[in-house]
Amino acid sequence: MEHLLQFVWKHKLFPLTPLHTTQGQTVEVIDPGLPNPDAGPDFFNAKIKIDGILWVGNVEIHVHASDWKRHHHHQDRAYDSVILHVASDIDAETFRTDGTPIPQMELHYPPYLLDNYRELIETSHYPACYRLIPRLPKLLLHSWLSSLQTERFEQKTQRIQAQLTQSKGDWEQAFFLTLARNFGFGTNSDAFEQWAQTIPLQAVNKHRDNLFQIEAIFFGQAGLLQELPSDDYSAQLTKEYAYLAHKFELQPSEHLRWKMLRMRPGNFPHVRIAQLANLYHRSQGMLSQLLLASTVKELRDLLRGGTSLYWLTHYVFGESSPARPKTLSDASIDLLIINTVVPFLYAYGKHKGEERLTERAGNLLEQLKPENNYIIRLWKECGLQAAHAGDSQALIQLKKNYCDTKKCLFCRIGYEYFKKKEG
Repeated sequence: MEHLLQFVWKHKLFPLTPLHTTQGQTVEVIDPGLPNPDAGPDFFNAKIKIDGILWVGNVEIHVHASDWKRHHHHQDRAYDSVILHVASDIDAETFRTDGTPIPQMELHYPPYLLDNYRELIETSHYPACYRLIPRLPKLLLHSWLSSLQTERFEQKTQRIQAQLTQSKGDWEQAFFLTLARNFGFGTNSDAFEQWAQTIPLQAVNKHRDNLFQIEAIFFGQAGLLQELPSDDYSAQLTKEYAYLAHKFELQPSEHLRWKMLRMRPGNFPHVRIAQLANLYHRSQGMLSQLLLASTVKELRDLLRGGTSLYWLTHYVFGESSPARPKTLSDASIDLLIINTVVPFLYAYGKHKGEERLTERAGNLLEQLKPENNYIIRLWKECGLQAAHAGDSQALIQLKKNYCDTKKCLFCRIGYEYFKKKEG
């Protein structure tokens, strides 16, 4: 229950009686400090008066005071800056690495807070706070969704930075990896990302003006040219891939697991790879073009794509089907904008220190309709409706990073729930 005690400290939910250290010194908490999400003391830069003397430093919180020694803080210089140790059970003294004692204060959480916490954590309803949401001020919800959207931007930026590191600083390569993953649209996302990692873009760029050769590399690396039944087109692709594989020393991945069971034919990996090949063929400097686009219409036009003629009458190799264009739907394109273009726009803006790009990322989300998935429908049933894609991204962040991990103590809706003494 250490997190609950930290919650009490952070929001100064102290008893009405005066606070004292275990040695009887008066304690006045002027500023509880900033929560530390990383290693080290729990709160930084707290301001506390102990017996009328102002102290500025860090605060550590435990359930049992003996946890200080159990966690080896008495041997860690990072904790020498602690000015107050707070615990609900003072069962031991605490010392810095030089042996000097640290003032301690006993603190308990109010009974109603524990009751509300247990109700949230143990309830079978989802989300647990569903009863409170309709009664919350719209301004509070809007502010929280705005913060969650920024948090999601930052989280996606970290993933892009990881892709950038893997791509040795090549933004186009990192973009291709992310775009390919999102072309899997969930079901085949992992396979698409693994496939994209085998594509040597520098080699592909030398044949970018030839869609047939791009398809040969893309399908060959995907391990889809070994399929049966075959036909003249796939046989030609196989021959071309053999030539290009020899030229560029390529090896198809043997570990890709493409999923097609209970999937609409338009979502088959063959079709998606054909669309991606066509998009790559006609887009020189794809990332640059997308970063320059300022409206949803421009982005949709760039991503609309299509396929080579063969795929107008095929969903897989060797099996013909009624002629039908294999272009991406607006809904699919919008998902690519939300999950690929917008995060890259934000990440690139932060990297370059260009605020206009990060602002454009937010503006684009506000131009798009909210996503339609079970998470968004769930929140709508609770009275929390997304007005645009920025809201839906925030609600996805709320569920995945707070509700699913039971981090109610760190959620603003949870905070409102906790402070209700009647539950």
